[in-house]
Amino acid sequence: QVQLVESGGGLVQAGGSLRLSCAASGRTFSIDIMGWFRQAPGKEREFVAAINWSGSSTSYADSVKGRFTTSRDKAKNTMYLQMNNLKPEDTAVYYCAAGINYSGRTVSTTLARSYNYWGQGTQVTVSS
Repeated sequence: QVQLVESGGGLVQAGGSLRLSCAASGRTFSIDIMGWFRQAPGKEREFVAAINWSGSSTSYADSVKGRFTTSRDKAKNTMYLQMNNLKPEDTAVYYCAAGINYSGRTVSTTLARSYNYWGQGTQVTVSS
């Protein structure tokens, strides 16, 4: 089992910044990928960013590329999402997720079904 706890959401004005954190506990040794997804009211959950837990390679949705950066601190079992130049369209509940037991295999990090564990979500609201 892996438990994920998110923090850092809040209300900001357009152009502002927030940093989200996702702290993992439990069987953290099994984590191979971690990702961020978001869901706005009435819309499907969408991919935001992902990171390879060991190699630190990252991927981003086109809508956030150049504005968001994800990183990890393995010693703290924590993943971060630095969000800069926020736009009203970024308003959503943000979820972190962990995928386990993918060592040595290729996995589609942009797909929600690739992840086994999910955080509770944290609200990000960007006002215009």
